[in-house]
Amino acid sequence: MIDKQTETSPADAQNSETDGQTVAAKPEPKRERILVIKLSALGDVVLAMGPFAAIRAAHPDAHITVLTTRPYVDLMKASGFFDSIAIDRRPKLSNVREVLALRRFLRNGNFDRVYDLQTSDRSGFYYKLFWPGPKPEWSGIARGCSHPHANPERSNMHTIDRHADQLADVGIKDVPAPYISGSDIDLDRFGIRSPFVLICPGGAPHRPAKRWPAERFGLLAKKLADYRLTPVLIGTDSEADVLNRIDQMCPKARNLMGRTGFLDIASLAERSVLAIGNDTGPMHIAAAAGAPSIVLFSRESDPKRCAPRGHAPNAVSIVRESDLRELTVNRVMDVIRERLDLTD
Repeated sequence: MIDKQTETSPADAQNSETDGQTVAAKPEPKRERILVIKLSALGDVVLAMGPFAAIRAAHPDAHITVLTTRPYVDLMKASGFFDSIAIDRRPKLSNVREVLALRRFLRNGNFDRVYDLQTSDRSGFYYKLFWPGPKPEWSGIARGCSHPHANPERSNMHTIDRHADQLADVGIKDVPAPYISGSDIDLDRFGIRSPFVLICPGGAPHRPAKRWPAERFGLLAKKLADYRLTPVLIGTDSEADVLNRIDQMCPKARNLMGRTGFLDIASLAERSVLAIGNDTGPMHIAAAAGAPSIVLFSRESDPKRCAPRGHAPNAVSIVRESDLRELTVNRVMDVIRERLDLTD
């Protein structure tokens, strides 16, 4: 089923009076209707913020709906690029009722164009749900769509470059870097003393090889505290073992486990002197919020295809080790000292 939020209605036709005579107003021109599909995951959603901005700029008067999943509703609302938000429950094909509800949403939306920025098998299936009726213009990789992104190198491109190349095929040339702005935040509410470094030590639980060991983050936090920088730890309750281990090793750290939503992370990143962490979604938020960032990569992911992008050419530093268990604290500290111009 699709839940639509912040839906706006077309303006009603009004009458006007001219020289004492009632004259029916000219009907307003049909407002273009656009659908943007971006379902997951967090890092990819953040990297799509630039394309979202470019699509809005290319269709300034259109009614634009984004189809996404529930965790990203607040990010979509805060972006200001969309007139409405539709939540996709990602139904299984065996759930006929939910699939039919999704089909009704797509067919009844009267969309003139769809920008599929998910470009997955799932979103390609959504294109098929328009059958047997008329299909909207479709930018993506669905077979038979009107504007296929056919670049044979697309799977080797960085996500941002791939989106930009896809949009260029439909005439949208100017795609900015991703940007997320959080609301004003009271550091005292979190007990944070400036200057502080934002630390993101978690990551996808099913990909442990993407995580630097918690003990290394703990030693790093202690070294940062020696420079009178407050280590600020963020993560979810599911990452309690990692966050609590670092907290135990560095009593001067501030552990915000479970207390920061996506927009809070952006606000903290804007105020931090540096953000550092594994290749995980919150680091994309930090970079998009403008924080100087250091991201730790293993062989499990390729920074050339998925690294966070900041607002300046050197905003994000990549430290890569095939096996993160082999990455030393001293090597990471050397990069931090260079970024922050720290001296012993």
